[in-house]
Amino acid sequence: MSPMIWATLVISLTTSTTIVMTSHHWLLAWLSLELNTLSILPMIMRSSHPRTTEAATKYFLIQTTAATLILLASTMNAWQTGSWNIMQSYSPMATTISTIAIMMKLAIAPTHLWYPEILQGTTMTTALIISTWQKIAPLTLLYLLTNHLSTNMVLLLGLTSALLGGWTGLNQTQTRKILAFSSISHMGWLITALCLNPSLATLTMITYMTMTTTMFLSLAASTSKTLLDLGASWTHSPMLLTTTMLALLSLAGLPPLTGFMPKLLILKELVTMKLMAISTALALTSLPNLAFYTRMAYLTALTMPPNTTNSEYKWRFKTPMSPLIPTTALLTTLTLPMTPLLYLTT
Repeated sequence: MSPMIWATLVISLTTSTTIVMTSHHWLLAWLSLELNTLSILPMIMRSSHPRTTEAATKYFLIQTTAATLILLASTMNAWQTGSWNIMQSYSPMATTISTIAIMMKLAIAPTHLWYPEILQGTTMTTALIISTWQKIAPLTLLYLLTNHLSTNMVLLLGLTSALLGGWTGLNQTQTRKILAFSSISHMGWLITALCLNPSLATLTMITYMTMTTTMFLSLAASTSKTLLDLGASWTHSPMLLTTTMLALLSLAGLPPLTGFMPKLLILKELVTMKLMAISTALALTSLPNLAFYTRMAYLTALTMPPNTTNSEYKWRFKTPMSPLIPTTALLTTLTLPMTPLLYLTT
């Protein structure tokens, strides 16, 4: 792909997301979501491989279905209320349909099965874009619809997503699939926070994107696509391996690291609102996540491969490391003491 085409796609991707974030008209938001989908498809198909073609086809079908549902909901709402404004009065049927469509775009359980397969069929860089930047536009619509959403339904979807994201990630061996199920679980926590406090949801989203960026960049630099690759990554860079291990533990939500901050604040909000059952269930759903994160951390730092290995020695195939890794790694590991400042300013 030529640099000019790549630059055009990146500009189109960022512009479409920005238009969704600034629009209050349903038709403009729908057109921007379609532009966003059409911009990411050539990025997914950049490498000529049958898996990338399959991933692009699946992504196109899912995103088009969700956008069609959004258009249907907005048309129904305009028919019944006479308004195309996203934040105006909303009919219950249109609210339900638009919520289902946004949950499909965000890969919230039970509409999550497309997400791991698409991430597995793309490169690490494209998977990073789908896991972070592509979440912003649907989340913006969810923010605008906060006052019209059914709180019980969103809390139930958040709990289901956090539970299934942990359980289904236990038996995975591909790092991209593990990060996909991790994203599904984190999205469950995020929409739970959105019901409680939009500012807390913003902080959760920023924290999730920082940790996920660190993880994907570290795996891309060490070319680790499976758990077996993680066991041999020590030949590439011991410092990068340490960064990967700390990012994994932060994603798991262990207390000294940044990933503990949003979970602590969300549980605190739930307990404050006397939602003890949901807070207990959410805390328990983090245990399966902790299990597979700990397994990955164990394979990165606490095991040593045998002297005779069938895989290539990573030090022979060194790739340039992204300059973003030190910054994102620092934010992923050491931001917990700044929790009061971040909580009050978001």
